[in-house]
Amino acid sequence: MAEVQSVQVLAASLGAIPPEFVRSEHEQPGATTFRGGAAPEVPVIDMSEAGCGARMAEAAREWGLFQVVNHGVPAEAVAELQRVGLDFFALPQEEKERYAMDPASGRIEGYGSKLQRDLEGKKTWVDFFFHNVAPPPMVNHDIWPKNPVGYREANEEYCRHMQRLTRELFGHLSVGLGLEKGAMREAFGGDDLVLLQKINFYPPCPQPELTLGVAPHTDMSTFTILVPNEVQGLQIFKDGHWYDAKYVPNALIIHIGDQIEILSNGRYKAVLHRTTVNKEKTRMSWPVFVEPSREHVVGPHPQLVTDETPAKYKAKKYKDYQYCKINKLPQ
Repeated sequence: MAEVQSVQVLAASLGAIPPEFVRSEHEQPGATTFRGGAAPEVPVIDMSEAGCGARMAEAAREWGLFQVVNHGVPAEAVAELQRVGLDFFALPQEEKERYAMDPASGRIEGYGSKLQRDLEGKKTWVDFFFHNVAPPPMVNHDIWPKNPVGYREANEEYCRHMQRLTRELFGHLSVGLGLEKGAMREAFGGDDLVLLQKINFYPPCPQPELTLGVAPHTDMSTFTILVPNEVQGLQIFKDGHWYDAKYVPNALIIHIGDQIEILSNGRYKAVLHRTTVNKEKTRMSWPVFVEPSREHVVGPHPQLVTDETPAKYKAKKYKDYQYCKINKLPQ
């Protein structure tokens, strides 16, 4: 059983954060969050309304992120997903560590933390648990916890709703590019698309203005569908500023990822985002990353490449893209 250096455990014994969690001044949220009056608000799109697809396409071009309501995912399914996630992180540390990641043995799914240092020697204030939920050949139920009761059922039920919603989102975003409704989903592998379910756990932090839960990044996925709890934390970078993405009850947050930016030949933008933490409250989020299979080749869609708009990106296998991004290599 691998031992996990847990922020959750560390947070319980601290009055101040250790120096390795203190971000450089240009990244500290207390100094860099926009506070200059009325801030632009992330688009909130009602999926029951006519024209919602056009609004999604506009948001994907201008923001790289939007929130959806009336999305058809039952509130009960979301609540049960959140319940089992919260109950997992309430388990004794020894029990959580039964599901620890162990990359040395090839086990990259599971329970872990971001207590490794980044390029600036800094750490982030988050623990997590993740595993694939689709397609069936990619799912390893040995990694799914037996406790809390109902964990598997909650995740499988939520996954079914995510697969339906994923198809709808791809359809709207395809049409927004002038493509056939099924073009984007097909270009990313159709039924072979991988859905990775993650739980992010950000415990209370004594000095939240100095640190981050997740450092600035864009998602490698096609897009990410995220449900947060009510504690504010997600921020996006737009027009040279960091803005809070306000919590909207019952909304799901859609992040445009790198693969859609590539497929759209830059028409849609992957959103640069980060996560802040709270002094008194635990923040949690449940993102689902929708990804091509590792061997799948992604490049600009042929219908979006012309003499006037040449390809801005190279086509490559998703696993090669992951390797380059993780290792900060030229794309």
